[in-house]
Amino acid sequence: MAKGKGQKGKKVTLKVAKNCIKITFDGKKRLDLSKMGITTFPRCILKLNDIDELDLSRNMLKKIPDAIDKFTNLRWLDLHSNQIDRIPETIGNLQSLIFLNLCNNKLTARSLPVELNQLKILRNLNLGLNHIDSLPTTLGALKELQEVGVFDNLLTTVPNSVAKLPKLKKLNAKRNPFPGPTEEELFIDHIKRLETLYVVEEKDLCFPCLRKCQEARDKLNKLKSTLPAPAKKPNFSNLMSPNSQAKENQGEWR
Repeated sequence: MAKGKGQKGKKVTLKVAKNCIKITFDGKKRLDLSKMGITTFPRCILKLNDIDELDLSRNMLKKIPDAIDKFTNLRWLDLHSNQIDRIPETIGNLQSLIFLNLCNNKLTARSLPVELNQLKILRNLNLGLNHIDSLPTTLGALKELQEVGVFDNLLTTVPNSVAKLPKLKKLNAKRNPFPGPTEEELFIDHIKRLETLYVVEEKDLCFPCLRKCQEARDKLNKLKSTLPAPAKKPNFSNLMSPNSQAKENQGEWR
């Protein structure tokens, strides 16, 4: 028992890694090294650079080496639930990648390299459960993205370049410290959502109802006073109105 207590996980040798390769339903090679307590990226697996999918999730990895780009065929990379605090710039060389899961790590805005925008066919990107307080606007270059997860981070806004991606079907940004609506915005929203309006005379209202109506009217007037005045329409007083001859020739112009 004492020997097992200090054990941090199975040692990954090339032989062990080869035994962990599985064939997916569509005939792709998947190397599954998840839940093995790995603390250091096993460089021996770089010799298996013909794999299509790599799962290193639920380990204790802190660093991903620059040599990650040796996996030139990689289409699926799962690194979720580790302790990764840096993503190498060379990740941009994984041009076949369509799925990238970096959820539940220790990433910050500085941890995200600009080179992520080179993953032109990426469809699914998960950055949830990290410490990211801003997203790079360059992610807007990933026109094939369909699902983006940025939940449980420190975001106060999501760039329009990301929110308006042309093929985006799902954007999960829950549990971020987005600024809440002001009292004025809530009041305006309440007015916009009003479906039925009943108009009664003032004399028919009880005092509490009358007071509520007066308070609502005062709020509305206050909001109106803070809005910028609409621009005045230009007055072209010196312009002449269309003459009768032009009016008679309309048929010919058509």
